[in-house]
Amino acid sequence: MGMPDPPDDQPPQDASSSKDGALKSLVGVQSLIQLGLLLPACVVIGWAIGLALDHWLNLHWMNIVGLIAGAIAGFIQTVRVAMSHNKD
Repeated sequence: MGMPDPPDDQPPQDASSSKDGALKSLVGVQSLIQLGLLLPACVVIGWAIGLALDHWLNLHWMNIVGLIAGAIAGFIQTVRVAMSHNKD
């Protein structure tokens, strides 16, 4: 008489499946951190480009345009990342 077989409703767990689950969890956390940093980074980059264009072209409203363009780009990319995160 040997060891009893595990029930059919619970698959045996091995080290590779737990590592895969941990890796998948870390990838999910990374994409959420990316969401938190994405919008402010896009706004700052857009503002900096607008400020550079403002000094180059001597148009004092160009930094506002860069700020708005950066915010729009940040929102678009945030939606893209959120939609790809929901697929998984």
